[in-house]
Amino acid sequence: MLLSACTTPASTSQDTPAGTPAESASAADYPSGHIHGMSVDPGTNRILLATHDGLFDVTQSPAQQVGPTIDLMGFTTTSDGTLYASGHPGPGTDLPDPVGLITSTDDGRTWEPVSRQGETDFHALAATSDGLIGHEGRIITSPDGHHWTVAADNVPAYNLAGASSGTVLATTEEGLYRSEDSGATWKTVPDTPLLIFTTFAGDTAIGVTPDGTVHASSDAGLTWEQRGAVEGEPAAIAAAHTNDETHRIWVATAEGIEVSSDNGATFQPLGFQR
Repeated sequence: MLLSACTTPASTSQDTPAGTPAESASAADYPSGHIHGMSVDPGTNRILLATHDGLFDVTQSPAQQVGPTIDLMGFTTTSDGTLYASGHPGPGTDLPDPVGLITSTDDGRTWEPVSRQGETDFHALAATSDGLIGHEGRIITSPDGHHWTVAADNVPAYNLAGASSGTVLATTEEGLYRSEDSGATWKTVPDTPLLIFTTFAGDTAIGVTPDGTVHASSDAGLTWEQRGAVEGEPAAIAAAHTNDETHRIWVATAEGIEVSSDNGATFQPLGFQR
């Protein structure tokens, strides 16, 4: 797994100040900028992609840009649908660089600063019922997004995923780390596949390796079973319960979205591909 920093996004025709409501703007069939995160509303199946060029709704083709142009690096969603992100401002966006922690309660149409403006570029974010977990070269945690505490253990996290129960998973080049106290302390998880992205559907963890192989864990990341695979290089993952026995899994790649309705056994392209 390679870690690569993104620079400030280039100007586009969809620049909108961060505090100004914005109508969704027509974009390409699929976003061309690097994908840094994904949010899926299981009730409506609305899919949002956080990218180098801002937030895009890719539920239908063509994709629609939502809100201002911000290079959204770290990106996560809480259980009530509140979005949190970090990264770098685009042209016409009235935010410092880096933007620190920002939040949106209107599905990304507008963003408000929360904390660490001009200080922090979170490359990974996660949420539990206890608060937020971010990686800025180290793991830091916050109950409210304003007051932050450095975690006891140094975890070189590439991706973070949180369950409402307080379990958090961190993928690293060294293997998988797991926390049971919302990121305060961490332990390595032995004998796991080398996962690049993970997510939760309840306490079921879903992960994908760099080559697109999907794995699932019914015990919140302690043990894993191999499922199916996606085509292309994974860029983000999301999952949701469809009933007590089945999970729907979405994997974003540079070419499009692939979705599974059978617990990851098989995947099909969703709607459109690049």
